[in-house]
Amino acid sequence: MLSVLLIKMGEEMKYLHTMVRVTDLDASLAFYRDALGLELVHRKDYEAGRFTLVYLAAPGDHDAQVELTHNWDPEVYTGGRNFGHIAYAVPDIYAACQRLMDHGVTILRPPRDGRMAFVRSPDQISIELLQDGDALPPAEPWASMGNTGSW
Repeated sequence: MLSVLLIKMGEEMKYLHTMVRVTDLDASLAFYRDALGLELVHRKDYEAGRFTLVYLAAPGDHDAQVELTHNWDPEVYTGGRNFGHIAYAVPDIYAACQRLMDHGVTILRPPRDGRMAFVRSPDQISIELLQDGDALPPAEPWASMGNTGSW
């Protein structure tokens, strides 16, 4: 009976979004939208609650969204590696990393293997980029780049 209930629940459930709190909305939009290439799906300011919600998604895939929550009153957020990371599949890992670098983003774990890279948002949220499909052949400068910091 329980397995039937779980299957039924699974049919009715849909992933909506991952929420991350951000301290500087403009810097976060420059990262997620401009550098990473996500599209703005929805934005709403809640004056009474003194916060803004911004929903972003990968182009063509608005089913899985990132919710940026910006509280207007300054707060200090302490991150923990227990959050893990947000991951995106990209059609060309090298082009994605170059785009991020062109926007001033440090590639913390370069795609030496043609498959995987890590960067961090302005609020230190770890973002994993994965090559969609098979790994690309190793290429410079990525193959020779070392890791920077932690991800």
